[in-house]
Amino acid sequence: MADATRQKNLHLLFQLSIFVKGVDGALETIGGILLLVVSPDALSRFVVVLTQHELSQDPNDWIATSLRHAADSLSLDTKLFVSVYLIGHGVIKLFLVAGLIRERFWAYPTALSVLAIFVLYQLYRFAHTYSAALLAFTAFDTFVASLVWREYRLRKHFHDRSSP
Repeated sequence: MADATRQKNLHLLFQLSIFVKGVDGALETIGGILLLVVSPDALSRFVVVLTQHELSQDPNDWIATSLRHAADSLSLDTKLFVSVYLIGHGVIKLFLVAGLIRERFWAYPTALSVLAIFVLYQLYRFAHTYSAALLAFTAFDTFVASLVWREYRLRKHFHDRSSP
């Protein structure tokens, strides 16, 4: 009985993590599109409005000052690259999440491959930035990959048993 409950909980955790990845993919896609259509000046003004309250309380706030610096130094080439990256990254996630939700057999190994590429790239970037947030995303992607692998093994087992 305890094993059945554990299996059910792991499946629910898989579904929740896939939902989170889907929301993340949608937000990345929307963010990439918005970044693509918003002018650098408008983006800079938005960041100023967004950070002014925090900077009025703490003029040395690292996050707020970093956001302002990033917005002020954003070139058109960088803006285009980040937009395309976010849109591509988000669409790939949405495509894979749709396949996993529909329990398409091809989606499991494809998602594992894509997550492995994401994790390797994030580790590469971490080696240059030492970003704690990047490390957290990498840990989450590794966790999701382990859940996808578990679901894939279960699906493969049932798939192999039902094939003639």
